[in-house]
Amino acid sequence: MNVTVEVVGEDTREVTVDETATYADLVEAVDYNPQAVSVLVDGSPVPDDQPVEAAHVKVLRLIKGG
Repeated sequence: MNVTVEVVGEDTREVTVDETATYADLVEAVDYNPQAVSVLVDGSPVPDDQPVEAAHVKVLRLIKGG
């Protein structure tokens, strides 16, 4: 499955995941820690252990260092 991952305020990437992937797997595929972000589907947060069902997600970083 191909998923468009938009990291809010940064970039957008196309990621290919298998059909058993969770949102945590998707976050790790774009090099982020699942505990440091929220994944949004249609503007609502989804649990990181839920299987990926959306073709487009937004990743919102909760912690950003400087």
